[in-house]
Amino acid sequence: MSLKNVTSGQQVQALTASTLAFTVCFAVWTIFSIIGIKIKAELGLNDTEFGILVATPVLTGSLSRIFLGVWADQYGGRLIFALQMLATAAATYLLTMVSTYPMFLVAALGVGLAGGSFAVGVQYVSTWYPKEKTGTALGIFGAGNVGAAVTNFGAPILLVAMGGQWQVVAQIYAMVVGATAVLFFLFTKNDPALQERKEKGVEHVPFLKQLEPLKNLQVWRFSLYYFFVFGAFVALALWLPRFYMGAYGLDLKTAGLLAACYAMPGSIFRALGGWMSDKFGARTVMYWTFIACVICTFIMSYPATDYTVAGIEGPITFNLTIPLWLFVALTVVLGFFMSLGKAAVYKHIPVYYPNHVGSVGGMVGLIGGLGGFFLPITFGIMNDIIGVWTSCFMLLTIIIAIALTWMHFAIRCMDRQQHPELRGPKYLPELTTDEEKNQMQQRAAMMKT
Repeated sequence: MSLKNVTSGQQVQALTASTLAFTVCFAVWTIFSIIGIKIKAELGLNDTEFGILVATPVLTGSLSRIFLGVWADQYGGRLIFALQMLATAAATYLLTMVSTYPMFLVAALGVGLAGGSFAVGVQYVSTWYPKEKTGTALGIFGAGNVGAAVTNFGAPILLVAMGGQWQVVAQIYAMVVGATAVLFFLFTKNDPALQERKEKGVEHVPFLKQLEPLKNLQVWRFSLYYFFVFGAFVALALWLPRFYMGAYGLDLKTAGLLAACYAMPGSIFRALGGWMSDKFGARTVMYWTFIACVICTFIMSYPATDYTVAGIEGPITFNLTIPLWLFVALTVVLGFFMSLGKAAVYKHIPVYYPNHVGSVGGMVGLIGGLGGFFLPITFGIMNDIIGVWTSCFMLLTIIIAIALTWMHFAIRCMDRQQHPELRGPKYLPELTTDEEKNQMQQRAAMMKT
């Protein structure tokens, strides 16, 4: 694919339009984090049923990514993005016409199409930039995750302004995403890859051919990373308002505001993560992400506990609880490193799979999105069975530890394949001749260059 005729103005136009559209889609995708609480009260749902409700849109958004990504490769991101937003607008509006729990789940499946926009946007944006700049570009595009913060912060205010009528909020969201679809199609152009195929009369790659890279284990490893950095991000953006209301006794407006404090850095710093991945390497950024996140979730998983110690003069009782200000601060740190990790994962894809960005990006996004589906449900089940509010963070700690371990050993294995000398015994100066020392120094110098 040639980018010789692509101007910087065209790149900025494509990136800006895609980022704004993705922000709107993500705001719609997470709408149940707020209106779902109203629906929960109206229908008398338990935490497990509530978890299923808020997670259902994530299921559609995840499963649709693989198909939307491939279609974007085949027919161009501009057309698929606009059609996907129009379908989302229709489903969101129809949501206001149902009244039973099963029908709410069906309607939520339609609303979930909003989440499929990510795979389309990744394909569309990546075709406008050379490889050395895709990390930064996709990081800026991915900052559209801030739509979750827009919903967590703005939807409660809008809900109050509309007299508590969640149906009106959903209708407003539907009109906004519909208008965005029209404006996006009018003010963008076909991506360079599609335009080049049209000029040369080249047919698009068949659907099954696009899926061939999915045979590689590496794709599934990237998917596990994304299961946490994105799937858990979405899950917590949906779950935190409920968590704050239950664990700390806050009202909906305050809970939504504090949840937005998590979602905001979990979104806007994705652009920084893309730049850092270009500059320091995606692998390094992933190490920073997993190490910082496992520390945060481990601390956050500690439940409020009353202790009784046998003192010299009798029992000594005290309580250990994470104060609200500290918990919120930890969510901000967690969201910040998640945003870096999300950008780092997608930095890999255009580099390793330049001709299958849509399909590979769609699969990674699919698995990641499934985290946003299964985790809220699991959080609700753990609440109902275990009865501990912080059990959700216990689960996240385990997931991060698994991802970090797999990543580390996979990297060590690749290093040994590329540098066979690492398979032998470690360097022992007292057992090495001068000639062997010189050879090791030469190899070390070559590796640095």
